[in-house]
Amino acid sequence: MRLSHGFVPTLRETPAEAQIASHRLMLRAGLVRQTAAGIYAWLPAGLRALAKIEQIVREEQDAAGAQEVLMPTIQPAELWRQSGRYDAYGPEMLRIRDRHDRELLYGPTNEEMITDLFRQGVRSYRELPQNLYHIQWKFRDEVRPRFGVMRGREFLMKDAYSFDIDYAGAVVSYRTMMLAYMRTFQRMGLKAIPMQADSGPIGGDLSHEFIVLAPTGESQVFYDAGFEEIDWVGADYRYGNAEDLERFFKQMTSMYAATDEKHDHAEFTALAESRRRSGRGIEVGHIFYFGTKYSAPMGLSLAGPNGQPIVPHMGSYGIGVSRLVGGIIEASHDEAGIIWPDTVAPWKVGILNLKPGDAACDKMTEALYAKLGADALLDDRDDRPGAKFADADLMGHPWQIIVGPRSAAAGEVELKRRATGERATVSPDSALARVLS
Repeated sequence: MRLSHGFVPTLRETPAEAQIASHRLMLRAGLVRQTAAGIYAWLPAGLRALAKIEQIVREEQDAAGAQEVLMPTIQPAELWRQSGRYDAYGPEMLRIRDRHDRELLYGPTNEEMITDLFRQGVRSYRELPQNLYHIQWKFRDEVRPRFGVMRGREFLMKDAYSFDIDYAGAVVSYRTMMLAYMRTFQRMGLKAIPMQADSGPIGGDLSHEFIVLAPTGESQVFYDAGFEEIDWVGADYRYGNAEDLERFFKQMTSMYAATDEKHDHAEFTALAESRRRSGRGIEVGHIFYFGTKYSAPMGLSLAGPNGQPIVPHMGSYGIGVSRLVGGIIEASHDEAGIIWPDTVAPWKVGILNLKPGDAACDKMTEALYAKLGADALLDDRDDRPGAKFADADLMGHPWQIIVGPRSAAAGEVELKRRATGERATVSPDSALARVLS
């Protein structure tokens, strides 16, 4: 995209309502604009980042064997009455009536709807296990929405739901999703730590929240350094292999990890001092086994192996897709602006033409732009170089290719790596090779 014709309304000043780094920077870098309390419009740059995060989530869900569906945002109240949650959910649920006076709701989650879809389409235990997911907008009427997309009322979420014959099968599904989550967050350039979470009245020990480390995180976390040392994407754990998944789960649960609410000081200090890590964290995902909590009251019954009916065991697996945009920025920024990881940046490279109208500058930047394609943002505005440098740092392009009259005349460019600040004067071909590697 050419910035001279792009809708990227950056701001020099920090808006007064922005309290945390991600909210400030998303507004200043032109990613979003608030339209109502806790509700945001996603502008071109923000939508590009959101789409890249969504695609990584989708690819890892598909690789783990989950199947994508798309459920509507509006749900009938009757489904929630069948599960017993309609009256119990509370004021966070946005309840509405249509012109025929039918009770509806804007979905805050989808356990009831997916259970209904499953009972309509599956008849026998032979069709299990199944895992269905979608990436859809949800609404929860937070009493005090704040922190931008980190705690908004409308949000994009990936939620998956597994169906298994029994508890043993549900455990395999649970471990599969845990591995998929670790790979998902690593691909986004994040250090994510799974922390055991409360299971509420259902009980059991299969509930984990995934915490991304960030200095401005909402909770204190303590963990073993081993979580930082493992390449989850390259690890030889195979989906569909129960032994591999058990080995993976044992590795995960053998390392200490706890939020401040569950922190065991004695167990933590028993670790070698060199392995103790602590910091702040932001929750970006949650996986949860809940057995027959929805399948039983909603009458989901299948023909079992011996002709006896069975009630499938279920689990749910959520990732806050829009929340991740804020979480990544909280984890990766400096005083100048955002520092995007390569895989989720709206544009991987910003090309800065420091003197539009100069024949050599124009020719070189146009050639680079043509070769880099859709992953490049060309700053061809008639503006001061200082303003271009500031906006490039604010928007957080992983790479900047800077073309000025002197360098262009010499057949060279300046290449800057945003994360480290490293600069080098190189040929255009060398810059392309670095950026595209």
